[in-house]
Amino acid sequence: MTAELVRGQNHPLSQSRLEIRISAGTPVAAAAALSDENGRIHGTEWVAHPGAPVQPGLEVSRQAAADHRLAVDLDAVTEAVHRVSVLLALPAANGGAGPARFGAVAAPFVAVTGLDGTEVASYTITGLDLESAVVALELYRRQGAWKVRAVGQGYAGGLAELFADQGLSEAAQLAAGIDEAVARGLARSVQAPPPRTSEGDRSRQAAAPAVGPDHGAAPQGAPGPVPPAYGGQPAGGQGQGGPQPAYGGATGPHASAGGGPVDYSHPRRQTSAPPPPPPAAPPAQPGQPTRPVAGDATGWSMEERLYNQVWGMFEDLARTAAAYRSAVDFAESRMDKELEQALSDPRSRIGGQGDAAREAARARYTQLVDQARASLDRDVAQLVAESEVVEPALPPAFARWDNPCWHAYRVPMEIPMALRLGDLRLPEAESIRIPMLLRLPLERGLWIDSGRTDSLDGSFTDSHDMRRLAMDTAVAHAARLLAVYPAGEFTVHVVDPAGSGAQALAPLTQTGVLAGPPAQGAAGVTEVLARLTQRVDLVQMALRGGAPDALPPGFDTSQQLLIVNDFPHGFDDRAVNQLRYLVDEGPSVGVHLMMVADREESAGYGPLLDPLWRALLRLTPVPDDHLADPWVGHAWTYEPPAVPHGSEVLREVLTQVAEARRTWNR
Repeated sequence: MTAELVRGQNHPLSQSRLEIRISAGTPVAAAAALSDENGRIHGTEWVAHPGAPVQPGLEVSRQAAADHRLAVDLDAVTEAVHRVSVLLALPAANGGAGPARFGAVAAPFVAVTGLDGTEVASYTITGLDLESAVVALELYRRQGAWKVRAVGQGYAGGLAELFADQGLSEAAQLAAGIDEAVARGLARSVQAPPPRTSEGDRSRQAAAPAVGPDHGAAPQGAPGPVPPAYGGQPAGGQGQGGPQPAYGGATGPHASAGGGPVDYSHPRRQTSAPPPPPPAAPPAQPGQPTRPVAGDATGWSMEERLYNQVWGMFEDLARTAAAYRSAVDFAESRMDKELEQALSDPRSRIGGQGDAAREAARARYTQLVDQARASLDRDVAQLVAESEVVEPALPPAFARWDNPCWHAYRVPMEIPMALRLGDLRLPEAESIRIPMLLRLPLERGLWIDSGRTDSLDGSFTDSHDMRRLAMDTAVAHAARLLAVYPAGEFTVHVVDPAGSGAQALAPLTQTGVLAGPPAQGAAGVTEVLARLTQRVDLVQMALRGGAPDALPPGFDTSQQLLIVNDFPHGFDDRAVNQLRYLVDEGPSVGVHLMMVADREESAGYGPLLDPLWRALLRLTPVPDDHLADPWVGHAWTYEPPAVPHGSEVLREVLTQVAEARRTWNR
């Protein structure tokens, strides 16, 4: 599974030979800098750039291009190297005619992949404006292992300012040398490659690029210049004098004597840039709809395909329900208009003529509604068939608690794309439930509403039962978050001032997955909030100062979740302000909030807490039609995730999480 990083987030690397894939909306120059444990570059020989594309363990492209493939062998870098930083720069900053700042182009995308093309981590560099050079990400040593961190640090002064900031005394001279190398290659810089027409055709006709100093002389017997192969090195086999790639152990194919097609794919790469095609659906019988297949959406992995397929099902249901509602509204409007027109003449208001007009109008209304209902039923039946094949194929992060995949659960090594928080349905299609998937890491906190809710079936749930159900739902959400994160990457804290949630919290407390016992009383609330607000402050200062490693020894870098029960009991004004601070600033640095509260009970604070409630995603412990999509405006009924009655799956999963955490901490 791919880890989609945000600025400052890190992810472990399990392999040493990697490829870094860069995609941008305009040609950019790519470089890689080696630095010590303090982030200092010791000399120009520690930088791989278009003018010197090969350094120990590194190989970069000689060209400015919209797409890059950088080769990294972490085992080949020297012991003095503790960081490998990936750098991007706009050629316009070097005198080119293109854009002069990253704010004027699409956000660059950087991905770290294995040799087989499997994506390990990715990062979209957003928030850039006047910067013309940026440190995209860095690979760094930590306790004998390598990790990747999303950096996104930009410099308006270009590469000269970037190198100077990393302590290189020859920053201006190196930037000028890169300028010159990039200027030589601008005439042959390329845009993003067009999509391939077929999976089997990976070749294209050779172009004849201009011969430059970085190409070298044409080999003997060749009809013309040899186009650059992977990494910008001239393609050529043994005996042609072409240099070998820095890693991979093989050279790319070269043009034949007759100028035939050139294969531009990396010789050791199993897949090229476009994702592999989705599974093909089996042929349908004549007159029958196509049989659905799990994972038939686009994506780089099966997880991404299933994610896109689920939200495609959501869009299909929203669209077909909107069409049905629109048809019913049209039928009602048409019937009203026909009745008004037929009965506008006083002579036809009574007698058989008026009755016939009314019957005809109602018959046409019924016919239109029946046609719309038939179309809706046909679409819903197709979605039900798709759900029946998709639901069993979902990974644990996307699956219900009753899915058999939980019985084969193992603590994952990577963070999934998204998390299932329940199901969504519409009243017109009661037979289909769409998984509600929320992207990870969380971008906003959760509010489990323990207040009185008008049940859809007219039943009444008293306040005591609502609080119990709300806390059970919160525990189920927290358990799922713990289960889908790698060991040691997610930490849960609980504030339960009056101890009223002890029974619901038992699966968390008894398995030992919490960071500590639930905090009780005003003193416990104060201690937990102070510790988390201090964590937010420290991480923010480190990121703003460009020194994310300058955190105290032993600092817990995992994602943090605070569950607050029975708010506002045990909270004074200072604690309320700290809570609002965590809601506003916490998600950007990995601190998230889950409130289990009744909004009416905090009404005494007045409008002070209104921003807090608006900033949280409201969920309920009972089905409620309170979620509205901005696409077509439907009021979706949300159904919380339910652990099967009598099932021990939740405790079994948490037990494995706790054991993996103990092993990881040894």
